[in-house]
Parts: sequence; C-alpha cells; structure tokens
Amino acid sequence: MISFPTCKINLGLRITEKRADGFHNLESCFYPVQWQEMVEVIKHTELKFTTTGIPIPHSLKGNLCIQVWEKVHQLYAIDPVHIHLHKAIPIGAGLGGGSADAAFTLKTLNQLFELKISEDEMEDILKPLGSDCAFFVRNKPIIAFGKGDQFRPTTLSLKGKWIVLVYPNIHISTKEAYAGIIPKHVEINIDEIIKSDWRHWKDLLKNDFEDHLFIKYPELEKLKNNLYHSGAVYASMTGSGSCVYGLYEHEPTFDMINTGYLLKKAILD
Repeated sequence: MISFPTCKINLGLRITEKRADGFHNLESCFYPVQWQEMVEVIKHTELKFTTTGIPIPHSLKGNLCIQVWEKVHQLYAIDPVHIHLHKAIPIGAGLGGGSADAAFTLKTLNQLFELKISEDEMEDILKPLGSDCAFFVRNKPIIAFGKGDQFRPTTLSLKGKWIVLVYPNIHISTKEAYAGIIPKHVEINIDEIIKSDWRHWKDLLKNDFEDHLFIKYPELEKLKNNLYHSGAVYASMTGSGSCVYGLYEHEPTFDMINTGYLLKKAILD
C-alpha cells in the first residue's frame, strides 16, 4: 500500500515562552503544500525499513516511520511490515517532511490492517513522536499553539496562489535554531493577522527564527529579499529550518535564484 506524504509551511512563527519541560510554546499557522515523497508499506515476515532518494542520517530505530509501527504494534499487535521511504523533501528545511512520513505511515497501517483508528486517536499516537506530526493526520490549514501540537481551526484559504520554495542546501537542526531564540509576548495573534489582506503580511507576519539565523546564514535573508524582488506578495523562512518560500498572485519565474539550490514551484490547494 502506497501513500504520498506532503509537507507544510509556517505562516508566521512566534515563540512565546520557554516551558518548564524544556520545550517552547509557539503560535503559527500550518499550511499544507503538495511537495510529495512516497511511503510504501507491505506485510512482511520481519520488520524492515529501506530508503531511496535523499539520504537519511538515522538508524532504523531512530526513524519516525519505525517508531510509528512499534507504537501501533504495541497497541494492536500488528504483524511486521516492510516500509520503504523514497525521500524527496529536504531534511532540516523546516517543512515537516519527517513528521509527514510518520503520519502517513500511521494512516497507511490503519488502512492495511483495517484498524479503524479515528483521526483523534491517530493524533494522540503521533504527538509524543514530534510536535507537528499530528498536523498531517488531517493535513488542513490550522493554527498551532502550545508546543505546536495543539490546534484550533482557521478559515484561511490560499487556493490558486503560487508558492516557490527554495532550499539552499543548509541543514539547520532544531537544537541550533532554538539556541538563539528569545521568547516574546505576542501583541496581535496570528489568527487576526492572516484574516487581514495578505498584502499586509510582509509587515505583520514574522518568523522569530529569522532574527538570529539570518545573522548566521546571511544567504537566507538574501533569498527572502530575492523572492520579494521577483514579485512575491509574502516571503518567509518556514519553521526552524532553512527553506525560504515566496507566495505569489500569479505563476512566478525564478531566474533570480541560484540554480544550485533545490527549487519547488506549486499552486496551492
């Protein structure tokens, strides 16, 4: 059985406080983007995990797809499987590719073994594995808060808008990104900002990681500026990773971007 995990962008990302458990509280709008990879799950005589595409620098036990199988096996005593992941979404880019792999593996196991696990139950299984894993169960725009694992609905739709994602071959770990963060009080919540005309987002919708990561990696700020110069209505770094994206009213060209970067252009649903 095959599924096609997607990714997401962050429309704004505010880090509001450091929690007692060492994590941070945040506020962001998660929006799905159709940059896909592939997960195939088949029943097998032993647990097996293989990959193609972008190399994955983790052991079998460390992979989220395997952790999902282990959790479902513990709960429902399912048989071993062979999971094959074709990795196409860059790692450390802030796009949530690994989290999507986990969620889509769970949804595939649910279908393959006819477990009838509800969406709420799937979210509960995924939340301990990663803060944004649960988002990919429903894979619809939401406002995320808490650690990024609590959601409230939004009516935002960017259907028909164009997006260009640029990955500059820089891996930024979560630890590195958060090392320079200073939590700030939010005066206007993201719900209100995204309800406004998107032409105003440039001045209102901020990713707090940009403040220090643009200093360490000035090419990221240059990319963001280039996207604006190419006609983007809104541009930002996404998540805590290095991918920078621009949103456009009409299909853009990107001859202004270094061709050595990994590019993805898509129309939003």
